[in-house]
Amino acid sequence: MAYNHPQHHIVKLAAWRRRVLLIGVLVLFAGLFMRGIYLQSLHKEFLQQKGDARYSRALVLQAHRGKITDRNGGLLATSSPVESVWASPPDVKISKLQKTALAKLLMIKTKDIDKKIANREREFVYLKRRIAPALAAKVMSLDIPGVFLQREYKRFYPASDVTAHLVGFTGIDDNGQEGFELAKNNLLSGKPGSRRVIQDRQGHIVEDLEAVKVPQDGHDLVLSIDRHIQYLAFRELAKAVEKHKAKAGAVVVLDAKTGEVLAMVNLPTYNPNNPVNIKGKTRNRAITDMFEPGSTMKPVAASAAMQFGDFKPDTKIQTAPGTLSIGPATIHDTHPQGVLTVAQVIQKSSNVGAAKMALSLKREELWSTFNQLGFGSRSNIGFPGEASGILRGYKSWRPIEQATMSFGHGISVTLLQLARAYTVFANEGELKPVSFIKLAESPVGQQVFSAQVANDVKNMLEMVVQPGGTALRAQVAGYRVAGKTGTAHKIGGTGYEPDKYVGSFVGMAPASNPRLIMAVMIDEPSIENEQYYGGIVAAPVFSAVMADALRMLAVPQDSPNTNIVIPSESIEDVKEVV
Repeated sequence: MAYNHPQHHIVKLAAWRRRVLLIGVLVLFAGLFMRGIYLQSLHKEFLQQKGDARYSRALVLQAHRGKITDRNGGLLATSSPVESVWASPPDVKISKLQKTALAKLLMIKTKDIDKKIANREREFVYLKRRIAPALAAKVMSLDIPGVFLQREYKRFYPASDVTAHLVGFTGIDDNGQEGFELAKNNLLSGKPGSRRVIQDRQGHIVEDLEAVKVPQDGHDLVLSIDRHIQYLAFRELAKAVEKHKAKAGAVVVLDAKTGEVLAMVNLPTYNPNNPVNIKGKTRNRAITDMFEPGSTMKPVAASAAMQFGDFKPDTKIQTAPGTLSIGPATIHDTHPQGVLTVAQVIQKSSNVGAAKMALSLKREELWSTFNQLGFGSRSNIGFPGEASGILRGYKSWRPIEQATMSFGHGISVTLLQLARAYTVFANEGELKPVSFIKLAESPVGQQVFSAQVANDVKNMLEMVVQPGGTALRAQVAGYRVAGKTGTAHKIGGTGYEPDKYVGSFVGMAPASNPRLIMAVMIDEPSIENEQYYGGIVAAPVFSAVMADALRMLAVPQDSPNTNIVIPSESIEDVKEVV
């Protein structure tokens, strides 16, 4: 039986076609080879970046912000570790159930999560900043790919609203927003470090790519503040503001020997741990607000009259009939007197007597005295928003202006400036610079008055808190006190407001060897029953704070405990207003 086998036909390409195909294949391989060279050499950085974007992460190592403490090491501001939840949108894989649970834990809406992870081009987005570590652990237990934690620090202020205007607070990125947190931000903040790693899709670190750049922690800041005195001042100021239904108030306490600020309190205040609805409350009025000091300026005028003129403490001045006309203007005394000595002018707070002393001087002599005491210029304490006050050039002064400046009208000051000016009476005529930073030793000041003049005026200021003076309520049991009251009309849009006042008191104790200087200002106390005088609204604050502060500092008494004379029907306050 015979079989027929099919023939196998072999197709042969024409020679020219084989060559074309071979050349095409060679060109293709050459193209691939050149592409490989291009990608591996010329375009290497681009590809590396794309690869790194998938797996490489630059982790920021936060620097620890420095602490702020008082002079004794008490914490005023410190940082606590917290966690921030962030996501890498391209890597996020989240179920509806997980999204609901995540939103509930972070107290945000699920649609907000959707918005944050919608842009897949972004590699980093915060879901929630600064949450407690325990809550962060619950978030991570949801095991959502592409969701990670980042260690951060949250600022905490143990003294809360008591030191708010001094310390300030930080924002969400830990940068200072107010107070010394802002003024010393570079010192406190330090410099963050970094660490580049490879992470898997679950956020686990697989490999370190670069050496760690160690973060540089911020420096600590030691303020001159004594938090115990700060609290005393806050407590008593709050009582006075509430009692007299005042708009605001401020207190400054200085170390009389060094010029260090031991306390600075302002009301109204706010909570820096939760700085919401704080508009108008962050202003440090003791430094930023200017006011006419009223009769607290009379000791300065008397000092200038004795330094440059022929006046002595017992020099007699005729103040009758209680008025003094200068051109079309007339100066009035609240309580008309007759002949008064210079010491009695200060004790009784006579506007007429102070004006006559000022008018006896050359304009430049009085201006020079104000200027040397720091009025009209900043104190260079490095605090944001400090005002310079207003002291116009003497060449433009008219006689009435020269006269009224002697009792604190026509000049504007800050409470800190006023407190500092009184250091000349505590240091035999030497004006001390003020400092918010704790000092190792007492700084050298500027000699403004002779020791004789300064001590004479200090003795006059003691008379102010004794019977016949304007500040009986400033007395402190066991200590001699020297100081001066002030009551001045506030300036409004059309001139002086007839029913708005600033009551103030500046004093020192113990008068025999001053340890503390304190200035108190009560802004717009109620005018009911004429309870707006500095001797009534401000002097009691001084007395209460000074009594506790001196005992807390163990300052030796210079008077028996029976030295206080309580105001009564037979011994009334001498009230003054300008």
